[in-house]
Amino acid sequence: MTVPLVIVGCGGHGREVLTVARAVNAAALLPRWQVLGFVDDGPNEVNLKRVQQLDVPYLGGMSWFAEAPADTHHVIGVGDPRIRRAVAERVDRYGIPAASLVHPDATLGPDLRHGPGLVVFAGARVTTNVTLGRHVHLNQNCTVGHDCELADHVSVNPLAAVSGECRLAEGVLVGTTAAVLQGLRVGRDSTVGAGACVVRDVPDSVVVKGVPAR
Repeated sequence: MTVPLVIVGCGGHGREVLTVARAVNAAALLPRWQVLGFVDDGPNEVNLKRVQQLDVPYLGGMSWFAEAPADTHHVIGVGDPRIRRAVAERVDRYGIPAASLVHPDATLGPDLRHGPGLVVFAGARVTTNVTLGRHVHLNQNCTVGHDCELADHVSVNPLAAVSGECRLAEGVLVGTTAAVLQGLRVGRDSTVGAGACVVRDVPDSVVVKGVPAR
């Protein structure tokens, strides 16, 4: 039995989410997800052509959900945490549940707890006693250490490392190859720049970069 799935956002990140859904299907005894297509309020021509190359239709704008087939689920293919939060709020109005997708080449600890809408890409590693909120995205080859808490809409970008006992508040983005050291907190809607090393707590709504991150 397959479950209808719609990907919200047909940019590059959305198309990467499609690869996760396809990998999940390929690893299962029976395909789990029937990808109906992409929904996007403002796709550009380049992304529409790239979606067509993947043999998945563009369904239209968000209003498509008003007439969605029964049992349809959605997953948000938007990399920016703040935009993803806004998209999630809009989809919630239609009552369409969020799917969680975990690439078969990812590793998750047996005591992981997570909300709906989780997307874990190939090579991501999550260890033990980790809690993830709604619509968290763990990108390729990132790591999340023991006893961490990542709130709703957090993104950990490729090759980033979140050490043990860290707290990432809602809407945090940890950039590519960045590191957050043991036991630190990153505040709501803050961004850790690519390659940065966080050595002290980060307040809300700031961008930090460099080594050490400032």
